[in-house]
Amino acid sequence: MTMSAITRFAPSPTGYLHLGHAYAALFAANAAQKDGGRFLLRIEDIDQGRCRPEFETAIFEDLAWLGLDWEHPVRRQSDHLPEYQDALSRLTDAGLTYPCFCTRKDIETEIKAAGGAPHGPDGPIYPGICRHLDENERKDRIAAGEAYAVRLDMAIAMRAAGPLTWTDLDAGTIDAAPARFGDVVLARKDTPTSYHLSVTLDDHIQGVSLVTRGRDLFEATDVHRLLQALLGLDIPHYHHHALLQGEDGKRFAKRDSSLTIASLRENGATPDDVRAMIRRYLPDGAH
Repeated sequence: MTMSAITRFAPSPTGYLHLGHAYAALFAANAAQKDGGRFLLRIEDIDQGRCRPEFETAIFEDLAWLGLDWEHPVRRQSDHLPEYQDALSRLTDAGLTYPCFCTRKDIETEIKAAGGAPHGPDGPIYPGICRHLDENERKDRIAAGEAYAVRLDMAIAMRAAGPLTWTDLDAGTIDAAPARFGDVVLARKDTPTSYHLSVTLDDHIQGVSLVTRGRDLFEATDVHRLLQALLGLDIPHYHHHALLQGEDGKRFAKRDSSLTIASLRENGATPDDVRAMIRRYLPDGAH
């Protein structure tokens, strides 16, 4: 990249930051600083059922302790739900979405009845139960107050967008293949957005020019590139970095007993100690 990069670290306050988060934050900050760019912090808190104020407070404390500095104000997704709703409405008005009334059990039953379904990066691909519902039935069920999610009609969306590519600084030019995800959910039953929609719109609004994140999200970028095309959003470059792995070979995650920055601090570790641990847990060949 020839221009100064605008990068971001975007954690969800659903638990305490662990070593993997520290690496991701440092990676993003370093990518901005080496080119005289800007480093942003974003709080991705659309999952109000799991997000907690104490975890958000801990995020700020941990990152400051690591020596990181970021621009203010910090964008908090829960403060911008109308913006996501507006983007969703644009897609719906263009005929690119449909309401899905399925429960998880409905989807599982349909997949079993079909003899199994191919698995996409998000798990089993949605089998399209609600895709061809009569429009009057959709309106009646919505009017009756039935809960529903909003899905992107992938086939129609891909025809509208045409062939797409995106650039990863390690992997080069990538031909986007979002169909592997099926009809992704763009809005949940309890909130007007989902990860795919909110993160793509946020990066555009904040002017992020280089998205740095873990390799586990590499394939998801295909969906984000499609949404950029459909909504007329800016196209950043990407750099998908390695994931830290514990002694068991599994990546660090909030759901297990991974080392947290807060516990390391309490036990007397220094920021330099954390950086040394990061180097230790990086896969061979990563940097």
